[in-house]
Amino acid sequence: MRRLQRRLLHLVTVLFVVTFVTFALMNLLPGDVSLAILGNGATPEGVARVRMELGLNDPLLLRYVHWLVQTVHGDFGRSYISGEPVFDALVRSLPVSIELMVLSLLLALSLAVPTGLIAAYTAGRPVDRALGIVASVLLAVPVFILGLALMFVFALVLGWFPTVGYVPLSEGVLANLRTFAIPAVTLALVEWPGFMLILRSDAIEVLQQDYVLLAKAKGLRDRHVLFRHVFKLSAFTLLTVVGLTMAGLIRGALITENIFALPGVGRLIVGAINSRDFMVVQGAITVVAVGFVLINFAVDTLYTVLDPRVSQ
Repeated sequence: MRRLQRRLLHLVTVLFVVTFVTFALMNLLPGDVSLAILGNGATPEGVARVRMELGLNDPLLLRYVHWLVQTVHGDFGRSYISGEPVFDALVRSLPVSIELMVLSLLLALSLAVPTGLIAAYTAGRPVDRALGIVASVLLAVPVFILGLALMFVFALVLGWFPTVGYVPLSEGVLANLRTFAIPAVTLALVEWPGFMLILRSDAIEVLQQDYVLLAKAKGLRDRHVLFRHVFKLSAFTLLTVVGLTMAGLIRGALITENIFALPGVGRLIVGAINSRDFMVVQGAITVVAVGFVLINFAVDTLYTVLDPRVSQ
């Protein structure tokens, strides 16, 4: 319990640091949000008035404290450009990003678990070498190149899936999944090599344990040995990697959402940065940071359940 309390305090500190650094960096970017609001008809008097109304002339630390107090009370502020509450924009965008990341993670694990165990069981043989080559290629390919390649093949050439766009769940599950098919597969193929290689490494070590060798000697099927004995012990490291990989999924989602025109948080952030809509960027980054912190805290908590020695 004491360990989890220390971890929680550490994660809260991380949240403060991330939000402050983001706030500071956004204010160091070139350009003036007042000019974006006023457009081509901006005058020095108009710019001064808008900056005064938005409080942009106040010291950076004072503005951050004011924003932090508002956020703690559930008020993320309003968009400088559209006037829409930032909270409403996040509520609209978050389900898209969450669905993309969940589908990608499920696909990646569905591929990684069997291929990782097969690679470990056939270590050094042609199957293992072939999987290693595919993993190495995917690790070297940037996510946007892979996404564009999959789009070209499965959307433009074969016509199986739409090129870009988004269909909400309310308009049909199949139509919704079709819009997520290529983006989710893109992210899954980016994350699969890491999961597979980690599981392969741990599974090779577990396969040398005496009780596994005894299970084989008893004549148990290979599938039973791999999934009931080997995978159970090998999953601990994989769990760690899955928790840490969420940052990579968030980063990949930001790129993928813009490639496939998905109205998620990643696309919201990019659009807000381009228009100097600092309040939207700050709110979106805060939500992403909170999500990442909670995921890591959940992984730490699960450690104590899987292995009580961790809490000592």
